[in-house]
Amino acid sequence: MSNWVYSDIVKDHFINPRNVLYDESSFDYDAKGEIGNVKCGDQMIMYIKVRDNVIVDCKWRTYGCASAIASTSMLSEAVKGMGLKEAYNIKPQDIAKRLGGLPENKIHCSVLGDRALKEAIKDYIKKNGMDINMLIEEREEIICKCLNITDKDIKEAVLGGADTYEKLQEMTKIGTVCGQCKEITIDVMNKFLNK
Repeated sequence: MSNWVYSDIVKDHFINPRNVLYDESSFDYDAKGEIGNVKCGDQMIMYIKVRDNVIVDCKWRTYGCASAIASTSMLSEAVKGMGLKEAYNIKPQDIAKRLGGLPENKIHCSVLGDRALKEAIKDYIKKNGMDINMLIEEREEIICKCLNITDKDIKEAVLGGADTYEKLQEMTKIGTVCGQCKEITIDVMNKFLNK
């Protein structure tokens, strides 16, 4: 039998996930974000409670693998007490680091929670008539509308080692729903590879 390839922290968050929401009506949340597509096997819903622009509670549920569960469990703990901008700009790599690392072929799973959290924060901003620009550290262009993946996300993946479309898909899940963004994705990726 081979050794467990995940850290003990990942194992703990997978076996004992924190902040899972089984019944939406049992949590008085302020905003909700949902991403993914259950048809392709991955879907994430994130719920946040906010006071004075600080996330005071975070719940979630998913149809995802062990890495997605562990990553989102850790994310839901990490963002409690964070301001909206700081939480919006948290990266999947930050969560993977808190988990003691993830196998390279599973880093893309940590993207689910991150994306759903961003959608929940945007939902909160919209519901409260706030300016979305308060969240963004630099201008982003949405490349994949199905999963809300931006040019900044592609840039980070390229910096993280994605040098082919397949590696980029593995790291971000871009183009895995409808696939219509493949051509522009490759153009954006090549722009960053050539820099």
